[in-house]
Amino acid sequence: MSLNLATLLRTSARLHSKKPAVIVGDTTFTYELLHSHAQRFAAALAKLGIQRGQHVALLLPNVPHFTIAYYAAHYAGYPVIPLNVLLTADEIAYHLSDSDSVALIAWEGFFEQGRAGFQRAEACKHLILARANPTDTSAAEGVHNMTALIGGASPMSELTPTNPDDTAVILYTSGTTGRPKGAELTHFNLFYNAEYASSRLIPFDSSTVSLAVLPLFHSFGQTMVQNGTLRAGGTMVLLPRFEAQAAFQLMQQHKVTLFGGVPTMYFALLNHPDAAKYDLSSLQYCVAGGSAMPVEVMHAFDEKYKVNILEGYGLSETSPVASFNVLDRPKKPGSIGLPIEHVEFKLIDDAGRTISEPMIPGEICIKGVNVMKGYYKRPEANAEVIQNGWFATGDVAHRDDDGYYFIVDRKKDMIIRGGFNVYPREVEEVLYAHPAVAEAAVIGVKHESHGEEVKAVLALKAGHTATADEIIAYCKEKLAAYKYPRLVEFREALPKTATGKILKRELRG
Repeated sequence: MSLNLATLLRTSARLHSKKPAVIVGDTTFTYELLHSHAQRFAAALAKLGIQRGQHVALLLPNVPHFTIAYYAAHYAGYPVIPLNVLLTADEIAYHLSDSDSVALIAWEGFFEQGRAGFQRAEACKHLILARANPTDTSAAEGVHNMTALIGGASPMSELTPTNPDDTAVILYTSGTTGRPKGAELTHFNLFYNAEYASSRLIPFDSSTVSLAVLPLFHSFGQTMVQNGTLRAGGTMVLLPRFEAQAAFQLMQQHKVTLFGGVPTMYFALLNHPDAAKYDLSSLQYCVAGGSAMPVEVMHAFDEKYKVNILEGYGLSETSPVASFNVLDRPKKPGSIGLPIEHVEFKLIDDAGRTISEPMIPGEICIKGVNVMKGYYKRPEANAEVIQNGWFATGDVAHRDDDGYYFIVDRKKDMIIRGGFNVYPREVEEVLYAHPAVAEAAVIGVKHESHGEEVKAVLALKAGHTATADEIIAYCKEKLAAYKYPRLVEFREALPKTATGKILKRELRG
């Protein structure tokens, strides 16, 4: 049996050829045009000598080029490596090398760090520039222009056969130790998740108009908004960078029916001083994920805009949707809802025993059709987190008498800042490289709009000095914008266990 994720676009292009598929600014791509560009770009990539199964990385924001390149790669049988556009050159080089990517497609606004990272990744052979201006086909020596490649290629007429369990996308995530790891998601993982999210969770159809403000390189935006909307033949309105006023304008102009966002976005929309000026009466469905939605924000937004925000839960490793509050059951604010169909949850205690009683917290373990194949080239990590098909999430929750789950804590130290995952170990490694730092611990502290803010607690080496501003500037140069600490506290020494492990729970108070 063959299954290719690009079937989502090909089928909708046949059924809705003249309908708008993607809108950004004044530019509209019909399904016919979007599909044709994907087919042509697939052929162009193959012409460069990229072989079936080789990896193609995307450093692209929410622009049509992302969707074109994403489906083009699948058309040609290339697993896709979506990269966060905020990564530094060092981080890009690591991701390209670790994923064995042979090509990088980079947006003009992020091209310099993309090229710098590309030059440090020896196995990556092809650098492709994506520009907003379709008439500008220029590029530096040794760099391909995406528009020129599309214009010079004939469409790839047939989908490259791929199996349901072939890798389609590798999403990079991290843990409490080590550097980011690539979660291998299959064509079936992503196909099922998009199909379920856009038919069972929310009734997408050809009249759906979604606002894509969640980054498409992120699993939530990629599956729920992009793949879900295009599967249904709906229209996706792109917003490359979230700003509340711009979101309001687009929702009013295009009569958006579906909005998906992280809590910080809902907070910004709810509290914007000009919110009352915009007509959002077309809005029918709102979904939230990425981090816990404050109950008071949910209630206020629901009341103000006469909607029903549905909160869900998932991880990159679960494609991502694993549980959700659903339309045909009562919504429980503060809950991540019920496991989706063909997905099981269980809670385990510290000894690995299954917890059967309600209201007793335990680590969430997930089993089902959405769970990744594993981490790319990480057999030790796979053995640690996947046992007998159960994926250990590191998140702690309890289950009520109705089967709804409520997140109560994170077993991992991960910080969620504005919907983006920040892994303390990665930031701490940067801090420890500073010549004045003797001890470092990175923790998350509550923040009104971002959910959590990144805080560094440091002890300096004897005879050395540093200011908070100096530490922040140092980290800013080496880490993506959402990762570097905005808060710095200095102490004589950090609290530790008898074995020397830093006690972060004491730092959190």
